[in-house]
Amino acid sequence: MTLDQTLLFSLFACVFGLLLWGRFRYDLVAFAALMVAVLLGLVETKDAFAGFGHPATLVVALVLIVSAGLVKSGAVHLITRTLVDQSRSLGAHIALMGSVGAVLSAFMNNVAALALLMPVDIQTARKAGRAPGQSLMPLSFATILGGMATLIGTPPNIIIASIRHDTLGEPFQMFDFAPVGLAAAAAGLAFVALVGWRLIPDRSTGGAGASDSQLAPYIAELTVPEGSELVEQRLGSLDKEAEKADVVILGLIRGGQRRYGRASGALLQAGDTIVLEATPEALDEFRSTLKLDFSDAAREEKLKAAGDGLEVIEVVVTDYARIAGRSAQAIGLAWRKGSVLLGIARQGQRLTSHIRQTEVVPGDILLLLCPRDQGGEVADWLGCLPLAARGLSVTANDKTWWAIGLFAAAVLTASVGLVYLPIALGIVVVGYVVLKILPVAELYDHVEWPVVVLLGSMIPLGQALETSGGTELLAQSLVDLTNGLPAWAILTVLMVVTMTLSDVLNNTATAIVAAPVGISMANTLGVSPDPFLMAVAVAASAAFLTPIGHKNNTLVLGPGGYRFGDYWRMGLPLEILVIAVSIPAILIFWPL
Repeated sequence: MTLDQTLLFSLFACVFGLLLWGRFRYDLVAFAALMVAVLLGLVETKDAFAGFGHPATLVVALVLIVSAGLVKSGAVHLITRTLVDQSRSLGAHIALMGSVGAVLSAFMNNVAALALLMPVDIQTARKAGRAPGQSLMPLSFATILGGMATLIGTPPNIIIASIRHDTLGEPFQMFDFAPVGLAAAAAGLAFVALVGWRLIPDRSTGGAGASDSQLAPYIAELTVPEGSELVEQRLGSLDKEAEKADVVILGLIRGGQRRYGRASGALLQAGDTIVLEATPEALDEFRSTLKLDFSDAAREEKLKAAGDGLEVIEVVVTDYARIAGRSAQAIGLAWRKGSVLLGIARQGQRLTSHIRQTEVVPGDILLLLCPRDQGGEVADWLGCLPLAARGLSVTANDKTWWAIGLFAAAVLTASVGLVYLPIALGIVVVGYVVLKILPVAELYDHVEWPVVVLLGSMIPLGQALETSGGTELLAQSLVDLTNGLPAWAILTVLMVVTMTLSDVLNNTATAIVAAPVGISMANTLGVSPDPFLMAVAVAASAAFLTPIGHKNNTLVLGPGGYRFGDYWRMGLPLEILVIAVSIPAILIFWPL
């Protein structure tokens, strides 16, 4: 073992020890390790920051931005209306979402599959009043498992097929991976849905949106626009959609007059105002789903036409606020500050008059729609105190199909090899900005920068291990170790070592390193290399112990509120299960 190899193995041991300890932030540990490696000469200075421009790092950042665009466009609402059921248990939800994710991953890039389903899962968690971390890791693992079943499901399978072509003259075909991959995926999904999610540490206060269910609802109004499909439908017919969105329909205002009672039997007309009780997120989802207007539709259109985007803020009315004792209409909130009062929260009281004509009292919490980046100015003018920002947004549901079409085109062209995936995702981001699905001002707000630093720092370290001959050293040790062992034991050792490498290196790099080792082992034994290549294919994809082993694991690290050491709790038994299922399947379908 050379000095460089010794130093690198020691550095990796220190890094993983610190990350598992969890005393220091994972991004700081990884970046510090990169700096130490540069100082020791293990990573060349010119390559020190190459990881930040690596395709894997770019894909993670771009996917997070694209996912935000899918949410803001209302595309996610189309899925949640079908998949979300608040009465469904967590295990049943994980089984459903995991199955959908696995099937999608078999026929599209598994990163893209997670990008589509991750915001759906986060919204479902918000509706159910639980932390997203309870279901995001199982969803990530499910999309990884599903990719094992086909040639295009995951990059390692493509690499293995290419290496087989170069070695044996014929590549693996589209569904050659299915017998083993489906067996591993089915067993893994069953474990994740029934047992695995119970092993994730419960940090209910750490995930995004974990506390949303505790927020006080607002009394708000939405208006039925001209040409709406709701015209001539009874108000009571909206109850099903209201229940899905966690909205309570309180009544109807027509011609400035509140209809008696709840008016559930009234036939809706254009211009009718529906009175609701809802949280900001629920209000936006209900509005987007039914294509309703805000109560001041004319002002809403003027705000949209301004082109700078909209933002939603929450403010508390003080004793000396300009609006205290007056209504939004009386102080000219709309024409003076170009803002719309969306709702009022008043300690559980229900309001009976038009929201914008309601006299505001100290202690009220107001939900305001403002021009982007002017929320602070509006709050100051009102004399109100802004609440801490919670990332509230306005769904641009008129651009839903543009967002879906761009994303689908990117996935399709990347899957068939016409466009490189990072380029395809980059084009989607540009399209979302040009179409004003995502405002430029908040473009970078959706990137989990600690995750980017972690990945950008660890990639050069992994490449240094490979260039120093460290991976070759492990491969040769593997050949020596398995000499004289039975076939099943040799395959098991090969899978264990490949999985270990995949948890540290990029899974594509792992496949490139491990596949020739598997062929060499087969030649030494005088048997077919196919079972060894299949073992490498499954093991290279089965990276469940760390957030850096697979891009999907990295994607959920921030939104799930996970720590580096959380992954092995569910990942270790899952990897053991994958090996236990795959070895017999390989020996049956790909005999020596």
